[in-house]
Amino acid sequence: MSRKISSIAPEWWDYTTLDTELIKEVAQLTLEDLQNLSRPGFQVMIYDTLEDFYLAEALEYINAWKQSTHDNPVGVCGPIGPTEQLPLVARIVNELGISLKSAHFWGMDEWFLDGKEVSPDHPLSFEKADRNLCFDKIRKDLVMPNDNLHFPKANTGEFIKSWDGVRCALMQGGQGDVKHWAFNDPPKREGIYKDIPPPAKEYRKLSTRVVDLHPLTIAQNARTSGGGNITLVPTQAITVGPVETWKAEKVSIWHAGTHDNPFGQRLTAFMIAKGIVDTAVPMSLLAEHPHVQFNYYRHGLGSCQVSMH
Repeated sequence: MSRKISSIAPEWWDYTTLDTELIKEVAQLTLEDLQNLSRPGFQVMIYDTLEDFYLAEALEYINAWKQSTHDNPVGVCGPIGPTEQLPLVARIVNELGISLKSAHFWGMDEWFLDGKEVSPDHPLSFEKADRNLCFDKIRKDLVMPNDNLHFPKANTGEFIKSWDGVRCALMQGGQGDVKHWAFNDPPKREGIYKDIPPPAKEYRKLSTRVVDLHPLTIAQNARTSGGGNITLVPTQAITVGPVETWKAEKVSIWHAGTHDNPFGQRLTAFMIAKGIVDTAVPMSLLAEHPHVQFNYYRHGLGSCQVSMH
């Protein structure tokens, strides 16, 4: 039997195609309910201030990179969104004199436009943001070699190969309105998956690739990065896939309340905690990852109660 049609984008799968009773249950979750969702392999953390939230996020980078040696290099895969932790990472590295010469970094994603990745001088370039906000701020005697900075390209082969021989201690990210990590958006509703979304085992086979973006993702990036100008935002991107994600020892997702909304912040935690895996909600696949942590800013959780404005 065919599932519900999306109320956002009828040609796509997304969370609006979920069972109505599940959606109602999630909307009723309190802060205490969220905290009680922790289980082995999935931990929920709550932070009382934004200062503590972003410092803890920055320290994840530091603690991962401090494990790196030339014989056993260690890397971090990180996002653009959130970005507030990035200048803090650079400051901590500089203040403590931490050498990153053996460490690695993978950018999670990059925009794809006119058949290739956008150049670092594009106003929305993720590589540009990573360099400007973090790596260009680190002292030259401490920062990792440029060859250890890996950013996704249209020809994905070199990026995929860069994961070989380097231990990824941490993949860090946010959560989009469409419940993705990186740009692992829900699939289109087409072909053999017109009536039911693809099984998780098929989605899990996806590696770094060029993807079409769900309309909600395009609108969100216009809101958060482009002043609301949707025409600025490319409709495709290059993104790390589940294959790379499962190479990361820990996946840490940061919810400050500025990207996904109160309902979305609750939905994915509930699905992961309860082992409800559905590719219409890509983040729910992390229920199958052995080490996932969700981090919330207490005052960014909001409420799912109806309030007219």
